[in-house]
Amino acid sequence: MGIWQLSEAELGLLPDDLTGLDALELGCGTGYVSAWLERQGAWVVGIDPTPEQLETAARLRSRHSSSVQFVEAVGERLPFADNTFNFAISEYGAVLWADPCIWVPECARVLRTGGRLVVLTTSPLVVMCSEDYEADGAATAQLKRPYFGMGRTEWPDDTKVEFHLTHGAWIDLFAEHGFRVERLAELRAPEDAVTRYGFVDAKWASLWPSEDVWIVRLMP
Repeated sequence: MGIWQLSEAELGLLPDDLTGLDALELGCGTGYVSAWLERQGAWVVGIDPTPEQLETAARLRSRHSSSVQFVEAVGERLPFADNTFNFAISEYGAVLWADPCIWVPECARVLRTGGRLVVLTTSPLVVMCSEDYEADGAATAQLKRPYFGMGRTEWPDDTKVEFHLTHGAWIDLFAEHGFRVERLAELRAPEDAVTRYGFVDAKWASLWPSEDVWIVRLMP
């Protein structure tokens, strides 16, 4: 998973047993994480706001006898009843593209008590060390942007809007909506790592964290 394609054995993101659990992927894209969850025994729904991505996901599903359900929706407005899921995950999906002040409480609403949320996203350090996010090797060894006040992020070379929070802001937001932080993993690029993404290179990411994984649980 992530830009360095780290394995679940390396990351340890999933519950010990997904058999029979209702799982939600927030921003499923072509559905590869959803398919992975299904192979671990979960009943899976993947949402995405992009019809083209969902068409690709459905086409891939048909090739692999999968029963994953794909729904066109955004993280800020989940079309599900309260207490529907045991597990939710976002790998560069809603966690990056949706307003966390809206999607986090929405996720809390549809999760059952004790449910786990896992998110994998860009480290705020990458944002602080970058001016033009999509330029090759954009992250530098110098701070280019402030840490405090991080949130809605617009890049000069891209029309898309991203959302990045400080670690403290994530902790406060999760706590506000009933989540307890169980783990924060700051990911390092492995030796001989390669990635097709240009915003950070392996040398930089071997020295500083390029991605964060948050694992939180919805408390009573």
